[in-house]
Amino acid sequence: MDLPALLRERRLLAIVRGGHAESVLETVLVLAREGVGLIEVSLTSDKALEVISRARAELGAEAVLGAGTVVTARDAREAQAAGAEFIVTPGLGDGVRQARDLGLPTIAGALTPTEVIAARAAGADAVKLFPASAMGGPEYLRALRAPFPEVPFVPVGGVDAPAARRYLELGALAVGVGSPLIGDAADGGDPGTLRARIRAFLAAAEIA
Repeated sequence: MDLPALLRERRLLAIVRGGHAESVLETVLVLAREGVGLIEVSLTSDKALEVISRARAELGAEAVLGAGTVVTARDAREAQAAGAEFIVTPGLGDGVRQARDLGLPTIAGALTPTEVIAARAAGADAVKLFPASAMGGPEYLRALRAPFPEVPFVPVGGVDAPAARRYLELGALAVGVGSPLIGDAADGGDPGTLRARIRAFLAAAEIA
């Protein structure tokens, strides 16, 4: 799988994290069926591996599913066994190394220039700029792209719809969006309001 190409094409990576497995699963299914084709299920979610496995069986080729918050080598192995097609990490470490050894496409978390260099050296397919909002948001991406114009950045952290649009205008490969998109849906909230937020974020992604 060419993960950078998928990120460039779809522009939006939904990040699902929740404390109720059935709601997490339902959120993943709603996202996919409303047109969000790249979805990350955080391993901090309730029964995350089971959710990934069930969603994979339910959706088939309808969406590309990954595992997020992958920290350890065991996390990476278990995510692959559950059916995750790509790995997302909050930083650099054993999870990145194991994912690469397994041949899983990887979005590795980094924030500083030194970490960006290390992520690329570790073989990351894309760099998760995290937490992007802590460093000034879109303007920080603009600053980083001066020395790293070829690095495929995916800003994550505090990305609302206007910020998503700006990041994409400034050259982000895609944006990763959690709570501003998901809201309380993965904890049992109303899927109707989730659908409205999905439409807003898809509209923001399409204009860049």
